Amino acid sequence: MRSNEITFMSLILNIETATDICSIGVGKNGRLLAKTESDKPYEHASRITLLIEACCRQAGVTLPELDAIAVSSGPGSYTSLRVGASVAKGICYTLDKPLIAVSTLRSLAIASHLDSGDGSFLYCPMIDARRMEVYAAVYNQHGEEIESPEARLIDEASFQEYLELGKTMVFSGNGAAKCRPVIQSDRAIFRDELHCDADHLAPLAEEAYRNGDFENVAYFTPFYLKPPNITKPKRVL
Repeated sequence: MRSNEITFMSLILNIETATDICSIGVGKNGRLLAKTESDKPYEHASRITLLIEACCRQAGVTLPELDAIAVSSGPGSYTSLRVGASVAKGICYTLDKPLIAVSTLRSLAIASHLDSGDGSFLYCPMIDARRMEVYAAVYNQHGEEIESPEARLIDEASFQEYLELGKTMVFSGNGAAKCRPVIQSDRAIFRDELHCDADHLAPLAEEAYRNGDFENVAYFTPFYLKPPNITKPKRVL
């Protein structure tokens, strides 16, 4: 049984792999001590363990000293989420650490609220999918779901039920940029520079740790939302 002192001085490894960038952070009490990120897209499989090693070295901690491992649970890229979950589960198994799952979209929504500082806004984080499709949800300023995560095809009518009622909406994430020309409203604010980042996981991972909200390491799977887009290679004649 951990003492109260240890319980409230947590060290958590945060693994964010939901999109094209692999972002790793070591958090202490909900704030990052260090962060490392891939400098090229979709290098998760080849770089994630190196990034974790470098991040722990920068933070001055070792893996055995960590109290928990947190991973972005999706939705997002199927392959990228699998890599993050596999590595997180491997560390948890090896070192007997608890596993924390953090909603990718909720973490973005809360980061958007902290960025805007306005309690009256609605927050719609977007993860880029194919063509004009995004993984999106709608949250209030407390991070509570107004609309559950879903795959949405974006057109001129998207989210007009909120905008026409006078609600200001903040759109963030790597799916927001392509929606900017389509969602036309003075009440639509785009923060597409706010992308998935280990920094956004840290406070939610800390909250989950203090509440003892852990995943079953054996059975945890990311929230893919949709199956992978598997294409067959063209037959060469």
